Amino acid sequence: MIVFPAIDLMGGRVVRLRQGDPTRQTIYSDDPGATARTWLEGGVSWLHVVNLDAAFGEDDATNRQALVSILHEAGNFSAGVQLGGGLRTPELVQHSLDLGVRRVILGTLAAEHPEVLARLVETHGVGAIAASLDAKDGLVRVRGWLEGTPLRAVDLAKKLAASGLRWLVYTDVSRDGIGRGIDLNACLELAQATGGNVIAAGGVNSPQDIQAARQAGLAGIIIGRALYEGTVSINDCV
Repeated sequence: MIVFPAIDLMGGRVVRLRQGDPTRQTIYSDDPGATARTWLEGGVSWLHVVNLDAAFGEDDATNRQALVSILHEAGNFSAGVQLGGGLRTPELVQHSLDLGVRRVILGTLAAEHPEVLARLVETHGVGAIAASLDAKDGLVRVRGWLEGTPLRAVDLAKKLAASGLRWLVYTDVSRDGIGRGIDLNACLELAQATGGNVIAAGGVNSPQDIQAARQAGLAGIIIGRALYEGTVSINDCV
């Protein structure tokens, strides 16, 4: 199982949001490259990066500069970077992969245009494309979690898997950034329904959450606030 330290970018800084709310923001670093280097020196093999400004439809020029510095650090350690946030066109997907991102994560695009996601999987390969299923009460949210949909996460996951998708990131929006523990049951439901590789996100609070995900056979787990505030150490991740 892969443990992904999360680097969420807003205004070129490393932040965490509570339940995806941009008004409930904690800033952890003004140097995303240095943050990436810290986790990489700890021995992790992947980083999970989110461009929050792009997700919210804001100017993201400083985040794009930060991404370049993160990719540079990852290259020094032969580590992978997966990127999400605001990637809503094939052109943005192509540009991200050309920069050196190893896997792009598509949320709004996956929900609103699953046929486009299917073509991206065919074009770039199953390892390069993931869908982000960000749900509240089981229903998918889009556009930086600001808008709800009538789509059940498990139904969308089945549809995407049928078109060739193999990687899914599942976030329980209500748990994200508040340390309530991951929604393991929902992750297992998605894994069983699709046969795909499910990465859990949102709510990690202790090493026990990592162990539970590993024992359940999940493909990965994303850790943000718990790592930055020390309830999980980098040694727990490797």
